[in-house]
Amino acid sequence: MSATISGFSKLSKSEKIDWIVSHYLSNSKSAKQTITQYFNADQKLQQLHDEFIENTITNYYLPLGVAPNFVINNKTYAIPMAIEESSVVAAASNAAKFWMQRGGFKAKVLSTTKIGQVHFVFTGNFEDLKQYFNTIKSKLITDTKPITANMEKRGGGIIDIELRDKTEDLEHYYQLHATFETLDAMGANFINSCLEQFAKTFKTEADKYLSAPIEIVMSILSNYVPNCLVRAEVSCKVEDLKNKTISGIAFAEKFVRAVNIAEIEPYRAVTHNKGIMNGIDAVVLATGNDFRAVEAGVHAYAVKNGKYSSLTHAKIEEGVFTFWIELPLALGTVGGLTGLHPLVKVALDILGKPSAKELMQIVAVAGLAQNFAALRSLTTTGIQEGHMKMHLMNILNQINATHEEKEEIIQHFKTHTVTHSAVVSEIEKLRQ
Repeated sequence: MSATISGFSKLSKSEKIDWIVSHYLSNSKSAKQTITQYFNADQKLQQLHDEFIENTITNYYLPLGVAPNFVINNKTYAIPMAIEESSVVAAASNAAKFWMQRGGFKAKVLSTTKIGQVHFVFTGNFEDLKQYFNTIKSKLITDTKPITANMEKRGGGIIDIELRDKTEDLEHYYQLHATFETLDAMGANFINSCLEQFAKTFKTEADKYLSAPIEIVMSILSNYVPNCLVRAEVSCKVEDLKNKTISGIAFAEKFVRAVNIAEIEPYRAVTHNKGIMNGIDAVVLATGNDFRAVEAGVHAYAVKNGKYSSLTHAKIEEGVFTFWIELPLALGTVGGLTGLHPLVKVALDILGKPSAKELMQIVAVAGLAQNFAALRSLTTTGIQEGHMKMHLMNILNQINATHEEKEEIIQHFKTHTVTHSAVVSEIEKLRQ
């Protein structure tokens, strides 16, 4: 059940599948059938998917859902979400409907600066290095003109380059710390191309000015973008939060206290923020953006004050409840998968072909809505009641329930608590 191979990448897709099935899946016909049944019947479309990554053997599906009724800055959206977890889309939809009736969400982009760095080692005198940098800085920018020309035409490009001395943290370690504006592109390839040219120019010209050589370690963008920030919020009068079981002030006070706990308790904050990322990642993935980069940057931002903390905040002032989020999001609506993946194009069309700034606002709102829905459940009915009812269909599919059985079981659990054992018990009763 294990084997090595040389030249796997040179095999055709069918040969790759046969090798995997033979060496790792015990020549299972059902495993091969599962792999091949996810192929797209359209060969051109399948080839497009095959070429997204290396060593492709099939497609891996995630549900693409839609959460309607989001009012953001007085504009109504239906938000596409790609995710496998039960209740996420339902929770977002419920929060959207709740706030639609209370003025909707407000969002604004605070800044859009992105970061890239050339990391290098220099053993000579720092003052000489600083003088050299000041001399060469304009040439660093000039030498990237073939790369930046199109971006500059659209209003973006290199904002600045700084020399940073990091030798207190690591011996002989310095950086060229560059800031960029990439407009509607996420900009990873653009930034990395600029950085590699910086490094080439910086190292080549150093021989003319410095007695010690410069050793370039690496040139790479940073996914920590604390100056690419967006803020989203909701607010209403406290009395507008009441429902049949709780007064507005009681709900607001309990809700704020729950957020306060996440602000000071890392064990709670991690789960709190994970719920936020349920909403954020689902939209980021649906729109063809890099959710791993977003995750890394957001969680780094959550610890910016030295302790991991909540990304959302809440307050009650003069009878008004306010709930908000502020976080870094480097997103794009052009380039990458946004122009290649057919469903990404559809998702962006559903959103009205947003700019990168508008998408930042939409994604932040999705995270805020998700967190509101989760905290609303946690502080009132408890999280499991709604989640387990949404999870019911997964349980029914696991035990191969028929359509008729599903209808009866769903009806039964409208008034009963959902657990795996309870569902199995009810199925057994039906089948007797």
